[in-house]
Amino acid sequence: QVQLVESGGGLVQAGGSLRLSCAASGITFNLYDMGWYRQAPGKQRELVATIATDGSTNYADSVKGRFTISRENAKNTVPLQMNSLKSEDTAVYYCKARLAITGIERDYWGQGTQVTVSS
Repeated sequence: QVQLVESGGGLVQAGGSLRLSCAASGITFNLYDMGWYRQAPGKQRELVATIATDGSTNYADSVKGRFTISRENAKNTVPLQMNSLKSEDTAVYYCKARLAITGIERDYWGQGTQVTVSS
């Protein structure tokens, strides 16, 4: 059974920091590209950051320079360090795993963790 469990969300003041973590189980972790997405009330889910199996990263323009994604293959975890938080970062943050094999579409999502930034 595949599980992606997010943790680390909470309430923080603008300018503060939070560190989210995604713990994966039930998958061969090093075969999956991993990502963080977020969804604010009334808005569509959007990409925050991704990290591929080779460690290459991609960030939304809105978080570049403030957020850092990494992966710990030995622990099957994907941390997201979020600094200089803004009120517009308020959203539910979701972890996603995508199998990195050409021709096979297999995605898994976590249940999400709430991040609220007060101004």
